[in-house]
Amino acid sequence: MPLAGADPVRARAALDAERARLLAELGEPIEAPGQVTYGSQAAAASHVFEQQRDLALRDRSRIELGLVEAALRRLDDGTYGSCTSCGKPIAAERLEAIPWAALCIDCARKGSR
Repeated sequence: MPLAGADPVRARAALDAERARLLAELGEPIEAPGQVTYGSQAAAASHVFEQQRDLALRDRSRIELGLVEAALRRLDDGTYGSCTSCGKPIAAERLEAIPWAALCIDCARKGSR
């Protein structure tokens, strides 16, 4: 019953693809700043900003990877497609758009307030 309209084969393929993308993204090194020379403070500041942005994106990717892996575990244990908060089915359209969604739209809206 938990899969209520969700195609487990398509869901697993989408989740596996997203997991592979995130693992590849997380495996890319973040470039360390080079030596700062006189007059290049603006370039150094720009580089530090880019590095901080890359670190923030990497943190976001780690969080998303955790969500994807949790969705794969729900697929394995037969609870995929059920809201982890209220237990109601998650709309197939929502799972199509966000295969790692753990909450139905109502619970997601409540959580974002």
